[in-house]
Amino acid sequence: MLLSTNLPIRYILKRILPDVIRVLLISILFQVLKMYFVDYLPQIPLQLPTILGSSISLLLAFKISQSYDRWWEARKVWGAIVNDSRTLVLQLMGFVPNDVLKGSGSSSLLRSVAYRQIAWCYSLGESLRQHDPTATLRTYLPADEVSYVQEHSNKPLALLSLHTQQIKQLYQQEAINAFQQVQLDNTLVRLCDAMGRAERIRSTVFPTSYRLLIYFFIYLFLSTLSLGLVETIGLWEIPILMVVASTFFLLERTAGYLQDPFNNKPTDTPVTAIARTIEINLKQLLQESEVPAPYAPEKFYLM
Repeated sequence: MLLSTNLPIRYILKRILPDVIRVLLISILFQVLKMYFVDYLPQIPLQLPTILGSSISLLLAFKISQSYDRWWEARKVWGAIVNDSRTLVLQLMGFVPNDVLKGSGSSSLLRSVAYRQIAWCYSLGESLRQHDPTATLRTYLPADEVSYVQEHSNKPLALLSLHTQQIKQLYQQEAINAFQQVQLDNTLVRLCDAMGRAERIRSTVFPTSYRLLIYFFIYLFLSTLSLGLVETIGLWEIPILMVVASTFFLLERTAGYLQDPFNNKPTDTPVTAIARTIEINLKQLLQESEVPAPYAPEKFYLM
């Protein structure tokens, strides 16, 4: 997630540099044609690029709106994960008798579920970014659970399966009643639903044809604008065209990054930082002495 402070200009301009260079070459080409082949240049009225620019603005506005909806939905999904992770542990603390809930050290049922939920949050974020979560799993889970999860291609789903098995055992042992089991199951259902929504965002590709269409219209607009300005303002056409081109390409590229909120880039939803927040909250509920600090921003972004 990009932060509002210390965002370097070079980071922004680097995203659009290849496109701006292409437009610069087009502009220089028309300047050369004007100098040596003035009779062969078509006369483009400025009304034409004005119409094209208005049409492209509508297309870009639609794309930015849809892309931001995807990014914001991803953020809402992870906000719900934060709430349900806290709820799961709080429900266990309120439902399960203390003699069942608290064992000695690492054998504590509450600690087992909390650490498994922490591992679930980290593994979900890493899976969405197509990273291997094995190292993280070994940090929070016992060896038998790591072995179980490793057998599954969808590791966050396997962790939810372990949650379900433990809740079933609590019900069979009469440590919780039927109503309490339903409440815990509802929390797991919401976590599974959040996982599915995040996976849908990750796997659904924004139509490539729409992006190519916008690119085609932007270059068409800039070419006609260059032809229209070269006859009216001369060499001033080059810097003006660069400013206009940078604006359009920045808008298009911004939409392109927002539409992929789990692409392991600075514009991502900060799933790792959110998982760390969940870890801090759950470890404090366990009253542990060693609680990690929140993730610090990396320069101008937070992952």
